[in-house]
Amino acid sequence: MPGVPVRVGHDPSVVQSERAQRAHENMVWIPGGTFRMGSNDHYPEEAPVHRVSVDGFWIDRTPVTNRQFKAFVKATGYVTTAQLQPDPKDYPGALPHMLYAGSLVFSPPQHVADLRDWSQWWTFMKGADWRHPYGPKSNINVLDSHPVVHISFADAMAYAHWVGKDLPTEAEWEFAARGGRDGEEFAWGDELVPGGKHMANTWQGSFPVENLGEDGYERTSPVASFPPNDYGLYDMIGNVWEWTNDWWSTGHAADAPKACCVPLNPRGGNKEASLDPRLPAIKIPRKVLKGGSHLCAPNYCRRYRPAARHAEPIDTSTSHVGFRCVQRT
Repeated sequence: MPGVPVRVGHDPSVVQSERAQRAHENMVWIPGGTFRMGSNDHYPEEAPVHRVSVDGFWIDRTPVTNRQFKAFVKATGYVTTAQLQPDPKDYPGALPHMLYAGSLVFSPPQHVADLRDWSQWWTFMKGADWRHPYGPKSNINVLDSHPVVHISFADAMAYAHWVGKDLPTEAEWEFAARGGRDGEEFAWGDELVPGGKHMANTWQGSFPVENLGEDGYERTSPVASFPPNDYGLYDMIGNVWEWTNDWWSTGHAADAPKACCVPLNPRGGNKEASLDPRLPAIKIPRKVLKGGSHLCAPNYCRRYRPAARHAEPIDTSTSHVGFRCVQRT
């Protein structure tokens, strides 16, 4: 981040304080601590519950927005993964005419035969990217305050490096999302809709064919549209999934040490072990996503909880994945 210039007559200690304040603008300080990470009550990859300690760190108050990402692209000329034609060497067996720049877009079907078949509602759409979130004819003209989407892991890291930050580890992210509510189901307590009040942008109705929109949104919402957690963080649950810096693993190790990490270094999990066993020919490792999105519903993907986690190939971008950054002292 650019520093504050020292001018004649200025107290250097004051200048240093101003510089630190600018660096942490729109961030929240999370004091370190020990908490119970994971859950034994939902999906198997969340288990077992185990005690984890993290050092203190700063984290973005909201997910990175289209406005913020636009400034990054304007300053650097950065081109996202979704805007680049895939390299055939990375996708053995793929037909050449199927390898084009694009991204996965959620398209609600009229009928669903099997909820295990996500291809019924996800379409790899040519021309879909962060500027065109719903396809080449869409735009973000009125979405400046919405979280940026169609972001791959490399895209998120590139932005983080540009602003002098990093992506959170899975443990840091979950600790921050819980807001001090150790062991509670949601980021705000143990009831999904306390008193009938929606606390996050999720799906109401029968996913993926019926979205009642009771929370006021059918797709992404402007950041900070819902109440913050007890640490003052917005959208830790719902709206968009968020990248972390940890390689995917199929479960937690009991009482695994996950204290704060060396900045800019992937920590948890193992790169080779994170490969998708269903696609042995395609060696694309996966990172951990956290937080769920506006597509999480009671009948499908109940991952609108701090403990929930999801594997995402590092080359993949979708219309419901974004990120936020951290800084460590």
